Amino acid sequence: MKALSVAAVTMGLVGFAVLAAGQNAAAAAAPHRNLQIYRAVEANRPGALDLLAQIVNIDSGTGDVEGGAKVEAVLAERLRAIGAEVSAAAAEAPGLPDNLLAVFHGSGKGKILIIAHIDTVFGPGTVAGRPFSIDGDRAHGPGVGDEKAGVVNAITALKILHDTGFKNFATITLLLDDSEERGSPGSTTLIKKLAAASDVEFNMEPGDPPDALTVWRKGSAAVTIHVKGRAAHAGMAPQDGRNAAAELVHQLSALDGAFPRWGDGTTVNLTILKAGERSNIIPDNAEATLNVRYRKIEDLNAVLAKVHDMSTTTVIPDTTVTVGHEPAFPPLTENAYIDALGARAQAIYAEIGKTVAFSGNGGASESALAMSVGTPALDGLGYVGGDFHTDHEWIDLNSVTPRLYLFTRLLMETGAAPPKRPAP
Repeated sequence: MKALSVAAVTMGLVGFAVLAAGQNAAAAAAPHRNLQIYRAVEANRPGALDLLAQIVNIDSGTGDVEGGAKVEAVLAERLRAIGAEVSAAAAEAPGLPDNLLAVFHGSGKGKILIIAHIDTVFGPGTVAGRPFSIDGDRAHGPGVGDEKAGVVNAITALKILHDTGFKNFATITLLLDDSEERGSPGSTTLIKKLAAASDVEFNMEPGDPPDALTVWRKGSAAVTIHVKGRAAHAGMAPQDGRNAAAELVHQLSALDGAFPRWGDGTTVNLTILKAGERSNIIPDNAEATLNVRYRKIEDLNAVLAKVHDMSTTTVIPDTTVTVGHEPAFPPLTENAYIDALGARAQAIYAEIGKTVAFSGNGGASESALAMSVGTPALDGLGYVGGDFHTDHEWIDLNSVTPRLYLFTRLLMETGAAPPKRPAP
């Protein structure tokens, strides 16, 4: 072997040290991602979008029993293939499809509840007019973001856990809700029962742009104003009638400007108006529905008190006004338990060099029901999107990979080390 000079050896060591220092600096600068999970996410991205297209192209508006069953059949097959115990839970209200439950059993500590809803606000035939489509960095279609993308994100994350052999959780239960868009009348009792038996609830509603998790939501309620009048022939004896529609207009005019219509606080908006059956009859019944969104229960009570107070005065003689209300979801109020979950999510996102913000909005969800029984909840874990409940709803395809990584790792972290529940 040829002998090396001291100088050559010294130069070699210096070179190696410089190279090692450069590699260490690069490693320090690079995100400390879980490479196995990240590669699995990238590999599963095309399949996730294929599944999204498949279920978006099935009409499943709330109350569409046939459409809901078709979506659930597609998803049940996928869930069984990755080891889930799949079962149907009958809807708690008439005219709704079953809820779908999928349970995974592991060997760890955390009991995780995931809630996603399969119903949309769009009626039968919508898909035929505007099916799933991709335009640049955005995907479109009825319910694509709210929240079929969230459904896909959950199932794909569960597939990655299955494929990588991750079992460090006690149970993961996925509930596919049948009626969220109407306030979950078909699943409220079930949600509370499942949440009470879980350490944490994750909700798959879409993330707010540009990239945020939801830590507070407004509660929602439907307030109805019903007017009873007296019918009469509109041509021969209109004077004998007591026009319920006209009185309802007076009631709504009196309330005009009494409440904000938008903003972060209480909002009240007219959404449904009904009166009359035939053009030649003075209507004897009329009804308006006000959609109320509120941050605190006392805010809803203030709206009800105001509407009741205004209803005691009528303009059309011999008409009577009654006011009722039907709560949907309570408010989700930000607290230390939600913030702790958000901090975990931020740390996971940092693994891939990204940051995620916290936000809130007026869209209610099942997370408020989970939190109402003391279960820490984190919302907005679907893909990022916008313009929900419109014909131009979208999701940002750039959010698919990071959001799938975030949710998969969040399941791993909370499965291994579940959060503490608030004291009863």
